[in-house]
Amino acid sequence: MQQDSRRTKVRFASGGTDCVAWHYPGDNGACVVMSAGGAVTKEPGTDRFAHRFQAAGFTVLAFDYRHLGESGGTPRQIVRMNEQLADLEAAITFAATLPHVDPHRIALWGFSLSGGHVLRAAARNPRLGAVIAQTPLTDGLVAAALAGRHQRPLATLRFALRGLIDGLGSLINRQPLLVPLAGPPGTVAMLATPDSRDGDRALNPANTYPQWQQEVAARTGLRIALYRPGRHTTHITSPLLVLVGNQDQTAPPGPSVQAAQRALQGKVVRVPGGHYAPFLDAHEQAIEAELSFLRVHLLDSAGVPTTHDLDGRHPIPPGR
Repeated sequence: MQQDSRRTKVRFASGGTDCVAWHYPGDNGACVVMSAGGAVTKEPGTDRFAHRFQAAGFTVLAFDYRHLGESGGTPRQIVRMNEQLADLEAAITFAATLPHVDPHRIALWGFSLSGGHVLRAAARNPRLGAVIAQTPLTDGLVAAALAGRHQRPLATLRFALRGLIDGLGSLINRQPLLVPLAGPPGTVAMLATPDSRDGDRALNPANTYPQWQQEVAARTGLRIALYRPGRHTTHITSPLLVLVGNQDQTAPPGPSVQAAQRALQGKVVRVPGGHYAPFLDAHEQAIEAELSFLRVHLLDSAGVPTTHDLDGRHPIPPGR
């Protein structure tokens, strides 16, 4: 196992291979299972939030889905919804075995595509303590239609053709045809929305994570367009926080707000900005809302006492 001063690298089994994760030990008994969206790996997609959750006393398990990052699985850079959902289920099971974690106080945190995944996982796991979907993709059909307005017709056609060829190639085990996660209009990329091009600045400032491969199999586009996890929120009984960007052009806020309103205990928090606003100008607003939500549903409801750190802003468990 690889370690640094605040976290340890761990592995858990899923689908005949290993998923690799960072384990951030906490001391308040609650755990947040974190996963990033699309082909975003665990470090750029979760580090900033995971460190803050740990500083507030929460254990964190932040993992890579199979076929991505450090996790196993071939071919590489592919996104299969059912496999990622199975990986998320395996992560929940593994988190319950971590030291000092109460299995009844596990929360899910997902961003973008994973924000949709946590909705489906929560619908299947009523014993989850809390669920956070941050700028989630809740309706792929709506998102694809709006994204198409920012792309040029010829590039859209070329992308569809590349996705078709890639999908057919997968039937005979050819290596994936990759496309960039984002690009300017006219380029063959997964997204050309204005806020999608903030991804590198938001998640990888100053090339902090040079190992992150910002590409994905072209076949993924159709899978995402047909993915509508927001329909499952009527089955979610756990407390749910949906955080949306008011100007999000990649994962439109309207379907996400509606999905939260259909949940039994759904709550919506709006922040100014686009898809990556929680990593940029709205970071403090987002982290404060999420920490407050986690404390209420994982600590206060369980009768866990908290004190305040010296600046009085962040309640933390005694002894930290």
